[in-house]
Amino acid sequence: MARALFLAGATGVIGRRLTPLLVAEGWRVIGMTRSHEKADALRALGAEAVIVDVFDAPSLIAAVAQIKPEVVVHQLTDLPSGLDPAKMVEATTRNARIRDEGTRNLVEAATRAGARRFIAQSVAFAYAEGPTPHKEEDALAVKTEGRAGISARGVASLEAQTLAAPLDGAALRYGRLYGPGTGFETPAGPAPLHVDAAAKAALMVLTHGARGIYNFAEDDGAVSSEKAKRELSWSSTWRSAF
Repeated sequence: MARALFLAGATGVIGRRLTPLLVAEGWRVIGMTRSHEKADALRALGAEAVIVDVFDAPSLIAAVAQIKPEVVVHQLTDLPSGLDPAKMVEATTRNARIRDEGTRNLVEAATRAGARRFIAQSVAFAYAEGPTPHKEEDALAVKTEGRAGISARGVASLEAQTLAAPLDGAALRYGRLYGPGTGFETPAGPAPLHVDAAAKAALMVLTHGARGIYNFAEDDGAVSSEKAKRELSWSSTWRSAF
């Protein structure tokens, strides 16, 4: 019987690229979505679909308990298409809530269901000012004011919960995404990362049984991904065949 993996954020830009990779590796992928329409899209990718809201803790816990996944992967975000500046103020707060409350609910659901591993999407551009390229041990900008501080504090909460959970936890600090579904066809800003290389990073963390925090970004001097290269043999040049 195939091992079960619960993928929160399965219809997001990374989730859509990650799902076929997981299916090809033999995983039984159960993707979480709030939309019946998106559930059909998940099934087309070879996954099963569960319709539930991450903020509805009782329903989420019940759904994950029924699946009994070996692994829970958290790729949830709430961001506007193309990171529309007019919508980013409200989106930053919503996204921080997902990283805080949403992560708390997912960790609780994973723990109660007897999952072994918890892998969560983080970001590689929430570091406090300091020498670059930033490494995983560098401080986050949690004391910064404005949107950057809100985002960094959400990231800090997500990572702390992921690593403190009674599970094998890993936090994936992704660079600024570009590629299919992101609204950016070419790199936009420092520490860029193609969405396919981001999906591959999640698969490699899973395959290697990696724990802790990892940066994943292209080498432009902003962020160091040497740990991922050394321990996982990850490369930012990877692109999907799907």
